[in-house]
Amino acid sequence: MRVSFVLVIATCLFCGQVSAQIAATESIRSLFEFDASNDASSWNLVNDGVMGGRSSSQASVTGSGVMRFQGFLSLANNGGFASVRSSPRLLGLASGDEIVLRVKGDGRKYTFNLYTPERRTAFSYQLDFQTIKDQWQEVRLPVNQFVAHSFGRPISNLRLNASRVQSLGILLGDKRQGNFAIEVDWIRVD
Repeated sequence: MRVSFVLVIATCLFCGQVSAQIAATESIRSLFEFDASNDASSWNLVNDGVMGGRSSSQASVTGSGVMRFQGFLSLANNGGFASVRSSPRLLGLASGDEIVLRVKGDGRKYTFNLYTPERRTAFSYQLDFQTIKDQWQEVRLPVNQFVAHSFGRPISNLRLNASRVQSLGILLGDKRQGNFAIEVDWIRVD
């Protein structure tokens, strides 16, 4: 009788651990996996040329199934930013979520942007992340830490309603002229 009781407890403990692991895995949801051609075509470039700058960039999906965002950041004509962003669609984010992305960068600091449908010029919610040159890394960006920005300047007292986010993007605007490149394997929500 005692052996059966211990076996039941051990089985329940094991099942509980397995259930917790399964629940943790199920909470991660994919936003963009770049092995599918439709994910690549739903991204658009927005560079400083919209205000007279000279930066250039391109985004493409490589044969290994990653999106490569690369170009030349120019400071000419008061320029200094290059960005790529997804086409609008509701992303189903919540305030406690974390955006998780797997990237290989060039050692530069990039900005991750979240966009809501409000009509504001040069507006997004932003959070910076640092890349490690030529190394794959997982970057975790808590949705609650994104800060509203307009024309690159923070706006105080404006909180993000995560459920309204309908687009996201990556921007380089570190005021360092030169070539840049970042690869994105996937973007998920945890």
